[in-house]
Amino acid sequence: MKTFNLLIAILALCVFTTCVTSSDTIVRNVSNPGANQLINENSPYLLKHAYNPVDWHPWNEASLKKAQDQGKMLLISIGYSACHWCNVMEEESFMDTTMAKFINEHFIPIKVDREERPDIDDIYLTACEVSSGKNCGWPLNALALSDGSPFWAGTYFPKDQWEKILTYMVEENETNPTKVEAWADDIVNGLFSTENIPVLENKPTFSSRNLDQITTKLLKSIDFQNGGNNAEFKFPMPNNYQFLLKNHALTKNNKALEAVKISLDNMAFGGIYDHIGGGFSRYSTDAEWKVPHFEKMLYDNSQMVSLYAEAYRLTKDALYKERVYETLDFIASEMTSSEGAFYSSYDSDVDGEKGKFYVWTSDEINSVISDEDAETLFKDLYNVTRVGNWENGKNVLYMKRSPLFTANKFGLDLNDFNAKITKAKKQLKSARDLRGKPLLDDKVLTAWNALMLKGYVDAYRTFNEPEFLAAALKNAQFIKNEITAKDGKLTRNYKDGKSVVNGFLDDYALLADAYISLYQVTFDEQWIYEAKKLTDYAMTHFFDDVTSTFYYTSDLDAPLVTRKRELTDNVIPGSNSTMAKNLHNLGIYLFDVMYEDIAKNMVGNMLPTITAAETPNFYTNWAIVLTDFIYEPFEVAIVGNNFAELRKELDQTYIPNMLLLGGIEEGTIELLDGKLIKGETTIYVCKNKVCKFPVNTIVDAMELMNE
Repeated sequence: MKTFNLLIAILALCVFTTCVTSSDTIVRNVSNPGANQLINENSPYLLKHAYNPVDWHPWNEASLKKAQDQGKMLLISIGYSACHWCNVMEEESFMDTTMAKFINEHFIPIKVDREERPDIDDIYLTACEVSSGKNCGWPLNALALSDGSPFWAGTYFPKDQWEKILTYMVEENETNPTKVEAWADDIVNGLFSTENIPVLENKPTFSSRNLDQITTKLLKSIDFQNGGNNAEFKFPMPNNYQFLLKNHALTKNNKALEAVKISLDNMAFGGIYDHIGGGFSRYSTDAEWKVPHFEKMLYDNSQMVSLYAEAYRLTKDALYKERVYETLDFIASEMTSSEGAFYSSYDSDVDGEKGKFYVWTSDEINSVISDEDAETLFKDLYNVTRVGNWENGKNVLYMKRSPLFTANKFGLDLNDFNAKITKAKKQLKSARDLRGKPLLDDKVLTAWNALMLKGYVDAYRTFNEPEFLAAALKNAQFIKNEITAKDGKLTRNYKDGKSVVNGFLDDYALLADAYISLYQVTFDEQWIYEAKKLTDYAMTHFFDDVTSTFYYTSDLDAPLVTRKRELTDNVIPGSNSTMAKNLHNLGIYLFDVMYEDIAKNMVGNMLPTITAAETPNFYTNWAIVLTDFIYEPFEVAIVGNNFAELRKELDQTYIPNMLLLGGIEEGTIELLDGKLIKGETTIYVCKNKVCKFPVNTIVDAMELMNE
């Protein structure tokens, strides 16, 4: 990487000096050519750029062939609809006609929606990290040879810096193309090196000591004052807390539960939560969860519903129930189509102003809340001040203390206090709804819909609200009818009746996981077999039997620079760890030893990497699967006419290592064979397919699990 590090040094110098051609040398006053090729795309993010003077192309064979035929470099710009700095860079650089003329002359410019094409995004994001040694983000801008091999990648740059970088690169390519090719070789070799996967020679073995190592390291990364990780910016990482919740329940590690509660409480109180309309923003720009980065993503809210629902089952904290209900109200009213599909995101900006839709001046609140007492209470609870608690006299609504504390402060009964606050919030929501709303990205992504489907299932398991199950079933039926082929092949995206991008591994993994969860609340066997069909399709088209891992892209997809694997967990659980979880669970349900062996090998191969990680925050879904191998799940079968009521009663308790199955009849799942006793509803508690004597009450079943 020496050649590339030299390039970085040169660019750093050029960015802050005048060693490249000034912008005055570029011809100006180019008229707007009208719509570019993105006008024929379906993605709201791509359509945002359809009238840029930059002659954007979509990523496809025709665009790549054009670059090769014309001998031009590629400028690949990657972002997503709710990305604030993507919008800023568009306004500063891609709407500038002079900059556009220069780009169009020297590059084939390609725009990519990272949410539709995470495979492309992963390659060029990794290229950025390999070349700079830093974390990279969006907008992601990569320069590549005409075959797609990246030789430089970065994120947001102000217009003057971006202009200097592009000019420098064009000059280097014209005067010394072999140097540029060498840079590309360095990065591509770096991409391949990130794919090294250790393969164990012997059968893997797991112990509770492995979990202790992971838990101890993870807890060291927790901010026990404000919750979340010790970081300047804070992202909800639901998987981290789901692992800690599970760890506490199985090992009685009270520090793990403390970490969960301090994090969930502070996120629920903070400005990252929308106290007027429900739902969570993408992340907090401070260490106290106070000021959010305002965009709302489906994948965050779906997982937060699951997390708070699970935490409620353990703690019975009313705050957690409130956040689940309010978030699902937001999803139902703002992010759900008439078909039962879930939209992707809401932008952070309105009229180019970040957070404009969500923040308030003190005077605005005065003019909306009709009850003067309620106005005072509301401002105290949500830290509203006349000078503002944020920027330009504006207030982000957040709590430092509980409603009970504030009610006591003013000498009010909690019920009376809550009634006043609820009325005030309704008035503010009505007023806010009259404002210009942030842009909705209404494309439907399979993997994210699977997360929301599971969120509804988890909420139903906890709270037994029929409307939660109805929403889950409607979404599952939509995915089955519109997105899934008969052989199990999925498409990634859906909008306006079109579904054009081939599915990726996370689409298969997360949907199979959601279907397994849906089976456990309905006992409708079609969902187990749908999960099996998706898993078998993934085994055929994504699996690498040498490393016992899955590629992220199907073998049916056009090849990219490299075929990558998703091995870590992130804000969304990784596709490989989720496939390991699915294979383990399906292996138990279907008596499939091959599934279970593959899952065990996957975890075993990853275990040295996980335990060696200084902070295992990006391996916690793997840690959940590891936990399931160490604390093998109970297989709890409920068979007979009263199965639904007994299932509901059992799910009022948080049991982290349990797989449910059953129905009125035995059905076709082998684990249920011979378990129906006529005239009774019986509960079998089994482990490793060995069952204890059947019982008829949940109390007795719980005793068997606690022995």
